[in-house]
Amino acid sequence: MINIVLVEPEIPQNTGNIVRTGAATGSTVHLVRPLGFDTSDKMLKRAGLDYWKDCNILYWDSFNELRQAYPNGEFYYFSTKAQQNHTQPQYGKEVFLVFGKETRGLPEQLIHDNYSSAVRIPMVADTRSLNLSNSVAIAVYEVLRQHNFDGMNFIGHLREFDD
Repeated sequence: MINIVLVEPEIPQNTGNIVRTGAATGSTVHLVRPLGFDTSDKMLKRAGLDYWKDCNILYWDSFNELRQAYPNGEFYYFSTKAQQNHTQPQYGKEVFLVFGKETRGLPEQLIHDNYSSAVRIPMVADTRSLNLSNSVAIAVYEVLRQHNFDGMNFIGHLREFDD
């Protein structure tokens, strides 16, 4: 199981897109407060389309509360300040992919305290960062790739085309 953790997300459209990714991949989305928007926000629902109801979404009052609920969890912290490439770890069957707020990322102390499990998505020099929802999709699909896309349906959505 893949767990997507958003620590204090600020932009409802990003969170809506991430919920859609969660629904499409069977991932659970964990939202850590404070959120920069109301979850009933029209833009949030619009970005998540009708997938909001199809995704398991859990809310937490703090990151520490989430960590205490999963003391044996395999947590990976995504940051532009990490040295390890996101494809280097061998992700287990139940992972927590942790992302920070759009404007600042994860707190530096959190990265420092968990540096051995901090990872980055490679980018060209002088690029500040990728969009949060894009980063989440890259990370989720790397975990799925490492597990040979177990549980994913490749045939159900194919269509035949007339020549």
